[in-house]
Amino acid sequence: MKYRLLIIFILSLIGGPFLCAQNAIEPVDSIPGTAPVVAPVDSIAPTDSTARKKDALEAPVTYTAADSIVMTAGNWAYLFGDGNVQYQQIELQAENIEMNMDSSLVFAKFGLDSIGQEFGYPLFKDGGEEYESKTMRYNFNSKKGYITDVITQQGEGYVTAGRTKKMDNDILNMVGGKYTTCDEHEHPHFYIQMTKAKVRPKKNIVTGPVYLVFEDVPLYPIGLPFCFFPFSSTYSSGIIMPTFGDENARGFFLRDGGYYFALSDYMDLALTGEIYTKGSWGLAARSAYKKRYRFSGNFEASYLVTRLGDKGLPDYSLAKDFKLRWTHTQDPKANPYQNFSASVNFSTSSYDRNNTNSLFNMDATQNTKGSSVNFTQRFPNNPFTLSGTMSINQRSKDSSISVTLPDISVTMSRIYPFKRKRAIGKERWYEKISMSYTGYLRNSIDTKENLLFKSNIIKDWKNAMQHQIPVSATFSIFKYLNISPSFNYTERWYTSKTEQEYDLQRKAMIARDTTYGFYRVFNYDASISASTTLYGFYKPLPFLGNKVEMIRHRFEPSVSLSFAPDFGSSRYGFYEDYTYRDEYGQNQTVTYSPFAGQMFGVPSVGKQGNVNFSINNNVEMKIRTDKDSTGFRKISLIDKLSLGMSYNMAADSFKWSDLNVGLRLKFSKSYTLNLNMIFDTYTYGYDETTGRAYKRDVMRWQAGKGIGRLRSTGTSFSYTFNNDTFNKLFGNKKDSSSGDKGNESNSETPEDGLNPDDAGATEEGGKGGGRLLGKKKESGEYDSDGYLISKIPWSFSFNYNMNLNYDMNSFNPRTMEYKYKLTHSLSFNGNVQPTKNWRFNFNATYDFDAKKISYMTCNITRDLHCWQMTASFMPVGPYKSYSFSVAVSSSLLKDLKLDKRSNYRDGQQWY
Repeated sequence: MKYRLLIIFILSLIGGPFLCAQNAIEPVDSIPGTAPVVAPVDSIAPTDSTARKKDALEAPVTYTAADSIVMTAGNWAYLFGDGNVQYQQIELQAENIEMNMDSSLVFAKFGLDSIGQEFGYPLFKDGGEEYESKTMRYNFNSKKGYITDVITQQGEGYVTAGRTKKMDNDILNMVGGKYTTCDEHEHPHFYIQMTKAKVRPKKNIVTGPVYLVFEDVPLYPIGLPFCFFPFSSTYSSGIIMPTFGDENARGFFLRDGGYYFALSDYMDLALTGEIYTKGSWGLAARSAYKKRYRFSGNFEASYLVTRLGDKGLPDYSLAKDFKLRWTHTQDPKANPYQNFSASVNFSTSSYDRNNTNSLFNMDATQNTKGSSVNFTQRFPNNPFTLSGTMSINQRSKDSSISVTLPDISVTMSRIYPFKRKRAIGKERWYEKISMSYTGYLRNSIDTKENLLFKSNIIKDWKNAMQHQIPVSATFSIFKYLNISPSFNYTERWYTSKTEQEYDLQRKAMIARDTTYGFYRVFNYDASISASTTLYGFYKPLPFLGNKVEMIRHRFEPSVSLSFAPDFGSSRYGFYEDYTYRDEYGQNQTVTYSPFAGQMFGVPSVGKQGNVNFSINNNVEMKIRTDKDSTGFRKISLIDKLSLGMSYNMAADSFKWSDLNVGLRLKFSKSYTLNLNMIFDTYTYGYDETTGRAYKRDVMRWQAGKGIGRLRSTGTSFSYTFNNDTFNKLFGNKKDSSSGDKGNESNSETPEDGLNPDDAGATEEGGKGGGRLLGKKKESGEYDSDGYLISKIPWSFSFNYNMNLNYDMNSFNPRTMEYKYKLTHSLSFNGNVQPTKNWRFNFNATYDFDAKKISYMTCNITRDLHCWQMTASFMPVGPYKSYSFSVAVSSSLLKDLKLDKRSNYRDGQQWY
């Protein structure tokens, strides 16, 4: 009887794992021709109702093997070939696993192949934690283990140790451990040697004495008595470590150090500062916020005090500057009828020059800056839209500032007031009449930065309103002719007008008196236009071949007649005549407007009766091709050729306008040539007394000088050369496509040169059982013969701008023509990657007036696996400087670096 009780007790301990092994998934046999092996099935189910022992397992243990499972009389189980043991959330994988059924002990180790290479390293998983090692002993009851050559990833780095004890609370006690961000685990390029350490997974590492090791060379002087590595996978606050260095102008410094506040899931805040030994200092606050489907933005504010030179000497200067940046974007899903956005970039004029912390600050070369805050409200089932804007424009060159606050506009979209709600029959002519409305309210000032808050809202600020009401309609006559009459009314409301007088010393009209009140300034005009579209087709003669199917010419002529009265007449009161006696004693009369210089301007002087002519042309050719499924392809010969000119019937002189010509040619899908040209239609004379040229009321065709002379034109051209450029030109499409794939692969590869998908793959194709141990695969692209395909990605881009205009300061009295002035600019940049880890890029501009390169930056980058080397320098220009840095790639050890740089203030002649 006592033997039966003993047998039942033993079965209650080991029956669970056996029963669970019965339901294990049938493993795949690695030896062809043999059946997979699973744990044997026990026919006796444990039915003992006695209380379980305290050290009994709380769940069944499942174990499988790909090759075989051997059970021995001593209650030992041996798993061969991709063994796997699972207990609750614990999983152990290894090539060879030994289990003791009595003591719940497991032992795992790697295997050896036919040539002695190790594979199938033990991989231990406990919840979200993973440990890889060469050997491992573990007790399922006590949850303790002994591990040799363990590797585990903590944060951005890896922890390795020769001997490790795993405690029941998941703490790892290590002796002779290493911490590194290098994934070459056998021989890392650098690591922090830990004599002893305690690892709390995903929390921190606390160590005893540590020292730095480079390329297996210990640097004992660079050591610490203890070290603490915090890890956090959650959003949390923390200290921002500063950077240090020195400048000749401001001295030694600590910069960009402070504290980071994790305020909430929607917002953060970083407070940083900088201090220099020669008295300069600064404070900064940065914040980013985002609420999904509502809004997002960034905010930055900084204050900087800059002291240069020695106090009491002529070179001493003290500057106090501040800067404010704010960007805010509203998600379109938040409110379809309301939108709020902001783009603020405001700073004092000297801030960017004093804040040149980096190698080169592009903001320091900007002469203008703009800031705006916008609010728009649309009303459902209503044509009205309300918009409000605040804008600030700065000019750093002279510290001037322009502020518009507020800038309110009310817009009514186009409506058809006479259209019937329930139309019956054809549309009547008056139903085609449409109208819209736009109203503006603005308040602005142009002043200096130091005078902005001292200005008077009435005397210094400009206030105005404007109303615009256009009315138009379009009618079709004879099906092909479109007639469009229109009427436009504009009214301006001003709060002041300025009387002027003539100053003999300045020889110009100056302000005499400003009167404040309410003043209406309006104008109106009417016009009517007629337009149509004509098509012409031409089919080439048969003896020219059948490649060209058809040539089509689209011709769009347009004629319009516009009328406006003379708003310079005295009956309107918008202009006044002022008579004065000049230095020769003669009376002179000047016509001016008291509303000149106001926000919305004044109506033009002179009666208008213009006849406008315009012509648009488009020429296309259809050719036969086998590359298109339709069998034809269209080619644009002239995408657009437009001509425009007007004649003012109401003017007493200079009735003809300049001839405007526009040309657009599509040479390829990537390049389109745009040319806008203005031709002068009048001749010029020369006054030898004053030495000035003047326009004569004589047309060029009347003087036998043609229709017109080119007054101004301009164009721009940009192009990029790269690896595929010549392949496309010479038709090597196979290489081009493969090159695209290679470039795409390179672009997706991280800068450390590793493919994240293959980072843990081993030469055994996953046979190693883990991602950390095992020999890495060589990443790259190979040809059909197994040779590595070597590519050198490169690109070179340039942008050329050209403008040709009259030189109004240079007139040729012999030909009676203005000379031309050519202004052009050239900028170019390029990059090349000669090897997988080397990169070089540059950016430069060329000054044609000075005939030299005015600005250039060059950057060299070398990927050193777990380190990054960067070198940047500016060899020309006013900001000559250089920077060199070798730093750890991981952000966790970003302060482990060698940094050397110069500042443009130092004036170092380093090259």
